[in-house]
Amino acid sequence: MGEVKAPAAQVKSAVREVLAAKREAILAGEPVSLADLGREPLLPLFAERLAARLRPRLRTVINATGVVVHTNLGRSPLPRSAMEGLLQVGTRYSNLEFDLETGKRGSRYSLVEGLLCELTGAEAALVVNNNAAAVLLVLETLAKGREVIVSRGQLVEIGGSFRIPEVMAKSGARLVEVGATNRTHLRDYENAITEETALLLKVHTSNYRIIGFTSEVPLAELVELGARRGLPVMEDLGSGSLVDLSRFGLQKEPTVGEALRAGVDVVTFSGDKLLGGPQAGLILGRRAIIDQIKKNPLNRALRIDKLTLAGLEAVLRLYFDEEEALRTIPTLAMLSAPLPAIERRARRLLRKIGKPLAGRCLASVQATHSLVGGGALPEQALPSSAVALIPRDRSVNQLETELRRGALPVIGRIEGERLLLDLRTVADDELGGLAAAITALFGGEGR
Repeated sequence: MGEVKAPAAQVKSAVREVLAAKREAILAGEPVSLADLGREPLLPLFAERLAARLRPRLRTVINATGVVVHTNLGRSPLPRSAMEGLLQVGTRYSNLEFDLETGKRGSRYSLVEGLLCELTGAEAALVVNNNAAAVLLVLETLAKGREVIVSRGQLVEIGGSFRIPEVMAKSGARLVEVGATNRTHLRDYENAITEETALLLKVHTSNYRIIGFTSEVPLAELVELGARRGLPVMEDLGSGSLVDLSRFGLQKEPTVGEALRAGVDVVTFSGDKLLGGPQAGLILGRRAIIDQIKKNPLNRALRIDKLTLAGLEAVLRLYFDEEEALRTIPTLAMLSAPLPAIERRARRLLRKIGKPLAGRCLASVQATHSLVGGGALPEQALPSSAVALIPRDRSVNQLETELRRGALPVIGRIEGERLLLDLRTVADDELGGLAAAITALFGGEGR
């Protein structure tokens, strides 16, 4: 056992916790011998508890679930260029709110606004800390105390039980539902407009689909109605994407640029979903509206910090070369990965673990399907390849638990009596760590 350096306070706490556990065991009537309380048996327990106390709470895990934008696992991993930007800005002073040309106070929003406008065609842009904040800020600015018209079928609930009607209520706007759950027509919007109407809102139902006898109003028609009645039109794209991913077999989704070209006045979307950047809420649209939103005092409470800005700027710059973005932004690379490449990765993992697991766990390559995740494309199944594990000396649930609780946590998914490790969401440089985590449970070492 190697020497571990730790603050004295942490060492004392670890020792006290182990001794307290032993004391509780004795009081509970569990068999504890004097030998169990000696120095030698207790030292490994002290070291194990100390290691647990020193281990970071926010840890790296291997996502072998096949869900690309996994909300519970941090959504989109950042490209290396973004992490380099974080390191440079985070360890030094920066021009966060300082104009280097004039030597006067500057605006943090200008650092990425120009990039967003150039990439999408927007007149102006603003970034806050997440998309729920973006929606809240726009509604509070444009419609506080007035009515917002939205289709009944678009009143979605997003992760964490946050619902569009509740966000709207917090903004002070009054919700006016129109249409039916499955069908809404242009006349429904038009008939609902009154002198109290402030905004027409379209919400992209990215986390569910209604199929069958359905109808919704195209954005272009809603924009035309808004122009005719003198009302701004807002679209919440939810995930939001800057590139068309349908060429990789994914369902066609409207891009941010397409929404803006359709004439929408303001659009909101997330930074850490299909964009592949850090957590952020992006607000793009007409300059007069964005300028109004920037002046809202609530904007200060929702603003992003320098690290988010650094990461977002680095990701946005990659989009000026779309093919480079597809290669280097992890989320896009995983979504666009060809099936043969994933199959090769699965076979590589199988070669690494096959011999150490022999006789104790059956391992094989199996065809499977991945998911986009992050509330995007709920019906979209991406063909993928997984390594299936069927343990012989423990239950599949125990194997899943042990991998999840390991030094390098591995998160897979159970299907039937096997644990699937989907290789679409495992990077090439993670294969060694994944193999080691698996084989360690069976007393072997991955090659």
